[in-house]
Amino acid sequence: MPANTTGSSPKKKKSRRLRLIVIAVVLLLVGGVGYGAYWSISTVRASFPETTGSLQLKGLSGPVQVKRDGYGIPQIYAGTPEDLFRAQGFVQAQDRFWEMDVRRHMTAGRLSEMFGSGQVETDAFLRTMGWHRVAKQEYDTKVSASTKKYLRAYSDGVNAYLKDHQGDALSVEYAALDFKNDGYKPEKWTPVDSLAWLKAMAWDLRGNMQDEVDRALASNRLSAKQIDELYPSYPYSRNKPIVQGGALNEVTDEFDPKSTPAGSTGGTGGTGTVGGGATGVAQGLQTQLSSLSKTLDDVPALLGPNGTGIGSNSWVVSGKYTTTGKPLLANDPHLAPQLPSVWYQMGLHCKQVSSACPYDTAGFTFAGLPGVVIGHNQDISWGMTNLGADVSDLYLEKVTSDGYLYDGKQVPFTTREETIKVAGGASRKITVRTTNNGPIVSDRDDELTDVGKSAPVGTGADDVAPDRGDGYAVALKWTALTPSNTMDSVFKLNTAKNFSDFRKAARDFAVPSQNLIYADTKGNIGYQAPGQIPVRSKGDGRYPAPGWDSRYKWSKYIPQSALPWELNPDRGYIVTANQAVIDKKNYPYLLTDDWGYGARSQRITDLIESKVKDGGKISTDDMQSLQMDNSSEIAKLLTPYLLKVDVKDDYVRQAQKLLESWDYTQDSDSAAAAYFNAVWRNTLKLAFGDKLPKELRVKGSACGCARPTTRARWRT
Repeated sequence: MPANTTGSSPKKKKSRRLRLIVIAVVLLLVGGVGYGAYWSISTVRASFPETTGSLQLKGLSGPVQVKRDGYGIPQIYAGTPEDLFRAQGFVQAQDRFWEMDVRRHMTAGRLSEMFGSGQVETDAFLRTMGWHRVAKQEYDTKVSASTKKYLRAYSDGVNAYLKDHQGDALSVEYAALDFKNDGYKPEKWTPVDSLAWLKAMAWDLRGNMQDEVDRALASNRLSAKQIDELYPSYPYSRNKPIVQGGALNEVTDEFDPKSTPAGSTGGTGGTGTVGGGATGVAQGLQTQLSSLSKTLDDVPALLGPNGTGIGSNSWVVSGKYTTTGKPLLANDPHLAPQLPSVWYQMGLHCKQVSSACPYDTAGFTFAGLPGVVIGHNQDISWGMTNLGADVSDLYLEKVTSDGYLYDGKQVPFTTREETIKVAGGASRKITVRTTNNGPIVSDRDDELTDVGKSAPVGTGADDVAPDRGDGYAVALKWTALTPSNTMDSVFKLNTAKNFSDFRKAARDFAVPSQNLIYADTKGNIGYQAPGQIPVRSKGDGRYPAPGWDSRYKWSKYIPQSALPWELNPDRGYIVTANQAVIDKKNYPYLLTDDWGYGARSQRITDLIESKVKDGGKISTDDMQSLQMDNSSEIAKLLTPYLLKVDVKDDYVRQAQKLLESWDYTQDSDSAAAAYFNAVWRNTLKLAFGDKLPKELRVKGSACGCARPTTRARWRT
């Protein structure tokens, strides 16, 4: 029988071909996914720090040990301070270099070099303020020789890590950045990069600059009396200040915590630019300040969104009220949550503590900064919260193309040209104009060339504003733009042995102004208000001041000896939570009128007093419980009134009943807390929403653990 020579039909061939194509595609997809997974895993793992074994680090004078606990927290042991900080730089670069690199690009106004044209406006604003320039001046002229030496050692450690790690081996984010900015390579770390971070810290904790803008914006619609109601005075009778006694000797200009206050005028300074004529300023500056407000909001907040969740608590309890018989100190600077955290926990230890190598400290610092910012050594512990002093003023400037007006004379600008390099685009050049009050920040927004309808109105017959002509510009005067030696203070705090050393270290803590709290192994507790806080010849900083009038200049800083402090107060504890430092009627200098209103501080005070009542003692567990307290003080004030409302709708009435047995805590599963927060938010919107400029529309927060998130300051 002849063989069957009939071939496959075209239909079968086509079907077989399709199956082969499908199989090939599936294999390619599987292979691609597999390779992608392998690439992703290998890329991520490539940047993991080496935490075991031995490494050679150039420049070390002897062996250094880095011990990490189960959470990865490093403790560094070295024979010299230089080795200690060199190793600190290396270890922080291992863990956080991407964060450090982004931070230094921000503080230098160079984000566009990494991320492209979307960051040009932010860079322009930051270049105008000149953080990096000021930091370089600090390094060149202000910080001590030992601080310079430690900053260089830290930089050497960072750069030693960079030398052997590039791209995804440095951090996984660089692999992602390559898709947008191929070929980017980090520059060497410098001591100025570390110092510039202090400017970012000062920016986010700068005090009332936004309040100053907001008040002027609000005055376009509201009277001075209405604005004062939105920014009420601190409730001293309800919420206690930090320092509850003492007085300033006005002859010696020294504060004495044991002295009895004789009463004072309540703060050096005048009544502000606006006073009874608030409407005039806002009408004259509505466009400028509205745009400036937006510009301020657009600058990234490195410590967390400004005004949203920012706030800090600290308190210290004397040993007579603790279960250990020794002081207990707690500090929780609850800045907005970030990943990675803004803080970096570590320890720095000299193997043999001596005058040559005095460091034996542990606590929290920032990636990119040597030393420990908040922590303890073998003798003392210290913490800090934002003092909130008014350390910045906006000045209105009468400008022309040639200069600006000052005391009736035309003065030329100080100018400099800045070039902003842009990844994937053309560079942009800007000209920074500076008056004797500071850089003109209004130049950084095109809308700021438009002017308001009328000139600001002063408080007296002699406060005559010049014709607006081409319009007023806005200059910024801010203590952080003046070189200081704050970095010296960090190292001095790390090695302080007693309260005297602590206060000496505090004298150098120029910016940002912080509440410094203290405890030591000898049983002492204390507090010091440090910082460069200006004294105004005229005006109180609540509204923009006339830059053309020298009577509104800063005359000096409050002497360090005059700043409030206390040691071992009779009450046995000290609480700081962004509330008023001292009752203004007992203190002649103006610190600020824009305090947090003390809800958190008074809650902490009440809880401490309830614990020690009738001989009670406070344990470390009690301190932790205090830190986790989430009671709402505004809820305590308003809930009784909400329960009196006659609600007709049964559905809403059922929600209202949730408040009847509520203990005012705000646990995540609390229905009563959710209902109250919704009512509070809507109450604010209904009461004020259409009465304020759009920039100030209220959001509202019932959280007692931080400053309310309204743009105007609602008392809680």
